[in-house]
Amino acid sequence: MRTPRTIAVVAHQRKSLGGGLDELRRLLTGRGVENLIWHEVPKSRKAPKRVRQVIRDGADLLVVWGGDGMVQRTLDVLAREKGGGRIPVAIMPAGTGNLLAGNLGIPEDLAKAVEIAFTGEHRRLDLGRIAGEHFAVMAGVGFDGAMIKDADGGLKDRLGKLSYVWTGLRHVNGEAPRVKIEVDGTAWFDDEASCVLIGNVGTITGGIRAFDDASPDDGWLDVGVATAQNALQWARALGTMAVTRSDHSPFVRMTRARRVDVELGSKLEYELDGGARSRTKKFSAKVVPSAVRVCVPAEKPMAGDATAAKT
Repeated sequence: MRTPRTIAVVAHQRKSLGGGLDELRRLLTGRGVENLIWHEVPKSRKAPKRVRQVIRDGADLLVVWGGDGMVQRTLDVLAREKGGGRIPVAIMPAGTGNLLAGNLGIPEDLAKAVEIAFTGEHRRLDLGRIAGEHFAVMAGVGFDGAMIKDADGGLKDRLGKLSYVWTGLRHVNGEAPRVKIEVDGTAWFDDEASCVLIGNVGTITGGIRAFDDASPDDGWLDVGVATAQNALQWARALGTMAVTRSDHSPFVRMTRARRVDVELGSKLEYELDGGARSRTKKFSAKVVPSAVRVCVPAEKPMAGDATAAKT
């Protein structure tokens, strides 16, 4: 694979990996790059403006430095903007969860992540879309959305992955609203549910293997509903996930769809790729096939994808 002529970096200043951004610059320039475009932002919500500039500048490769929120906002812009889908994205997993990177086999090792940027495969990945915004890992509402909202910000910075465990414990006994779900126009679920998840990959928050058959390039979204409503039921559900398939739990239902319509009995927070969003009573999620290109390890199947060897 030839060295990209123009490489653009969009980096979250507060995130760290290896020797930091100074080492990233050294590793990139050591590859004989002709033109290096460099953008740093103080928070992920500032990234979209920089990514749009990168598209206009005609970058051959976009290196994104940060966690899942930073990656989500970057991929969202690339999927929306004309010409964005042609630019391969190299993820430097410098965040707390790094869920997309982990599902794609990208290690939390800066030198190895940079190596993948230059020698890995460019894989076309699907995205999900809710209210015009794209996600790469998952969307969640109910227990999951409330947990993410509480873990956001300072607590996540102080406790890292433990923040999800801490905040999760605060919500296990919350009241479960009535939920109606249609998959591809057909009624599928109508009952009380504590959590609704829509996944594009298999492993989600806390390292839980929630969607056993999910693949980010199969043209489908995986849908899961949890009906567990107390600590004991959640312990049983998570225990089942740990030793066998998620859908073997009596408190979990699974399916897949190209479109998912969710109606809630009360307004709840939802989340996209670990980032909290506003409260809502109704939303629809659609799959956007082959929306973006991402650098992944060469000739290595992605998590949950038995056909990753194909192009």
